[in-house]
Amino acid sequence: HNRDVTMKTSIAVVSLVACLTHGFVPSQPRHSSLSSSTKLPMVFDFFKKRSEEGLDQLSKFSDAASKGDLGKGLADLASYTRETNEAFATGLAKSRNRLLSDLEGLFTGSGDVLEDLQDILLQADLGMMTSEDIVEEVKSFREDSTKFLSRDDLKSVMRGKLIEILDFRNSAVRFANDEEAIPTVLFILGANGMGKTTTIGKLAYRLRNEGDQKVLLAACDTFRAGAVDQLKQWADRAEVDICEPSESAKSPAAVLYSALETAITEGYDTVLVDTSGRLSNNDALTAELVKMKKVIQKRLSKQRDENDKPVLNHDVPHESLLVLDAAQGRMALDSAKVWNKEVGLTGLVLTKLDGSARGGSVVSISRELDLPVKLIGVGEGINDLRDFEPERFAEGLLGIGVAGGTSSANEGAVLAARLEGLRKERSERAATRKVEDPKKAEMISAIDTGTIDEAMIETAPANPVSSKNRKKSKKKKNKRKR
Repeated sequence: HNRDVTMKTSIAVVSLVACLTHGFVPSQPRHSSLSSSTKLPMVFDFFKKRSEEGLDQLSKFSDAASKGDLGKGLADLASYTRETNEAFATGLAKSRNRLLSDLEGLFTGSGDVLEDLQDILLQADLGMMTSEDIVEEVKSFREDSTKFLSRDDLKSVMRGKLIEILDFRNSAVRFANDEEAIPTVLFILGANGMGKTTTIGKLAYRLRNEGDQKVLLAACDTFRAGAVDQLKQWADRAEVDICEPSESAKSPAAVLYSALETAITEGYDTVLVDTSGRLSNNDALTAELVKMKKVIQKRLSKQRDENDKPVLNHDVPHESLLVLDAAQGRMALDSAKVWNKEVGLTGLVLTKLDGSARGGSVVSISRELDLPVKLIGVGEGINDLRDFEPERFAEGLLGIGVAGGTSSANEGAVLAARLEGLRKERSERAATRKVEDPKKAEMISAIDTGTIDEAMIETAPANPVSSKNRKKSKKKKNKRKR
């Protein structure tokens, strides 16, 4: 009985630490996926561990709790979380400094605050849809209100909107489950220079160290000179095995098939497939990607047809991850759209975030492709590939809490409560004018529930400004869209 009580106490305190550390408990994500969740014992960053180390920390915490030494267990967990927060704070420093500097001008300038805000958000690479969402919400808070929106109010809106946009249910990397009895296959794509090979090396290191995985790298980038040698160096650093081109397997598809055979016969847990760096307008290389995907689906087939031929297994590869350089910003979006259409992507990996001032592009690319960011590179070290966490990213970008480079651990929770209060006040105002102006009340309700559409915006009641100013605002908006 004492053991059960101690364990429940441990879980409760760990949950409390998580809430206090993150500062905000997210609502149910708006995205869903039919993909099976992984059973891999990986607790990336905090509950999602640094595996052996992370599980070890949780185990040590339970041991400490059972011995009445909760202080030490809490200190270990807090130390681990602090490392992750610092990684986001450092990696997003350039993007954060530029954005915060521009936002400060809103409160010192004399122009139209809402128009200037939208310009700033667009310059931060957040994209038109997200920028308009934030501006519309800010506008709705000011409507029929005598209160002036403060800096913290604006931060609370931006933080809440970014988290809602980036919070996908299927954001964790998917792995093969026990019933499949096949190795996990992670198919990694990306143009040259994006950090694809480096990402594979860092991910292999994490899988081996954090998930206790037996990992095999498939060196299928036979196009670029030196690509195989570069991957071999990463295999050595990560202490994992590699399947290289040979006399009997020279083409990317042949190397991949050989790697799958090796993984199955020798009991590897995960295969990381390195593909040739390519531009999206290279039709031959794109066709090669499609062929390689079919090789995976054929070799890991679950059943055979009436002619005893393998039926393609569309549940594999378990992930098709596109690696993008954060410094490219929205310039990478067009290429990502082509690969998503031709190959079918399941997630994004953002690299070189530490050297870029275009961190906002994470939001626009993820939203326009409707794909989750699964991993993020925040530095050059082998440990600097992190799980993407919407809350920490938003706070790192906006200068909130520890992830944003400040010492205020509970700032995120305060802003979350503030946003909830603003939305409650807005709903109360809407309720009082529902009979007088049902159309406007309908629009406010749509903003609250996230169901607002373009037609609703076009037919919404005009703001109490002059006809001349409305025309001027419309011209500026059309100019931005062009």
